[in-house]
Amino acid sequence: MQIGIIGAGQIGGALARRLAAVGHSVSIVNSRGPHTLGELVAETGVTAAASAADVVRGARVVVVTVPLKAVPDLPSDLFAGADDDLVVIETHNYYPRERDGLISEIEDGLPESRWVERHLGRPVVKVFNGTYAEDITARARPAGAPDRLAVPVAGDDEAAKRVVRDLVDEIGFDTVDAGGLDDSWRQQPDTPVYGLRGGVDAVVKALAEADRERPAAFRAHPAG
Repeated sequence: MQIGIIGAGQIGGALARRLAAVGHSVSIVNSRGPHTLGELVAETGVTAAASAADVVRGARVVVVTVPLKAVPDLPSDLFAGADDDLVVIETHNYYPRERDGLISEIEDGLPESRWVERHLGRPVVKVFNGTYAEDITARARPAGAPDRLAVPVAGDDEAAKRVVRDLVDEIGFDTVDAGGLDDSWRQQPDTPVYGLRGGVDAVVKALAEADRERPAAFRAHPAG
């Protein structure tokens, strides 16, 4: 499968390593230019692309994993001409105090994934937003392993979600269907599943225990 990754930070780099390791053709781009990706290219054999448009072209799956505040800066025509069945994965989290600043729509209750989807102009599937990057490479396990970790997957398009769940299984993790994007708040920062290292049953339980109220620590300003 041809897979493009936009963003070469910790999550993007870890996914590039695992996806390449299981045989996929991976291209990756960052904001600093392909010359800064030499180490990753040498280690994994992935292709360092010159632009985000280059990683989208011909891809079956595209992973967008840039800082949340950078999503609106991506090209407005990024997915123009892309196939209708292109699957877009997003891994974003809203960190208003540390990085992203105030985003009023999210503060007012819009799920982070909905906000990302609106800016990208394509349906998205949310996964790996609450996973430690090092676990993606160090804690991958074969199917059926007793210590295999599980991750929640949210999205509105069931076919796209199936592609993503199969891909996640292939790189060494179980998945739990976390519902549609309107349910994706259940896996946002500071929810019980965020950062959870557990199997399917633990993830199901954590999703059920989530509280819709955004914690004060993940608001731009304290409530009141």
